Amino acid sequence: MSELPAQPSLRRLRQFGIRPNRELGQNFLVDSNILDVIGRAAELSGDDVVLEVGGGLGVLSEYLAERTAHVHVVEIDRTLESALRDALDPHANTTLHVGDAVKLDLAALDPHPTKVVANLPYGVAATVLIRTLELESVMLWVAMVQREVGERLAAAPRTAAYGVPSVIAQLAADVRVLRPVSRNVFSPVPNVDSVLVGLRRHGPAAPKELRALVQHGFAHRRKALARSLALSPGGSNELRDRVREALQALGHPADARAETLSPPEWRALWERLA
Repeated sequence: MSELPAQPSLRRLRQFGIRPNRELGQNFLVDSNILDVIGRAAELSGDDVVLEVGGGLGVLSEYLAERTAHVHVVEIDRTLESALRDALDPHANTTLHVGDAVKLDLAALDPHPTKVVANLPYGVAATVLIRTLELESVMLWVAMVQREVGERLAAAPRTAAYGVPSVIAQLAADVRVLRPVSRNVFSPVPNVDSVLVGLRRHGPAAPKELRALVQHGFAHRRKALARSLALSPGGSNELRDRVREALQALGHPADARAETLSPPEWRALWERLA
């Protein structure tokens, strides 16, 4: 048998005969140099309890375990469990949760996570980040995501990328694209660019009624916001008129579009309509 590679991900790929699952958007970290970049961005300390979604081959998991109080690792792919156990078993301060992070009861995690640090699967990155905003104990997020996802989350009003994820994320956190990430840190090499995105909480997650208002408001981007909301489930001409009045009170024209409102203005609009 040939000697196994020293890099943990490459070693586990060969040792456990793992083949990346493209349907799950698996691109494993194989360049350990990126770990310190992530660690500095996440401002890791010995008191942190970290939630990592998409544990993969455990290279980030074991890095986090050596620097924090506890690490919750969520992984949906059961074929990776042996490789993850190889990474996590030496660390008593880790818990492996085999399941779907979109469906798991993350609020029940014990101890409660204070940070989310992850190399997120492309297909669920925005969904996971927005869902974890509901974890009141989490104050900081650092995640590798597809460039378009990161830019969308951090987008400013009146830009093409600004939309529902931008508003919902920024209602609860300051969002920044921290830096680009080379495709070569992953295996297989993805055909899309990645970035490191950071979120720092400044308030509670948007309530579901506000999230619904934002989603309905952006449902017809080419229409005026008041018209778009009038077309939403339960909408009416009366609602259209109330939205127009509220927009004018906020300093916007009555026919303003959804993408012109900042996240605080979306909250103010919701409060006026309540």
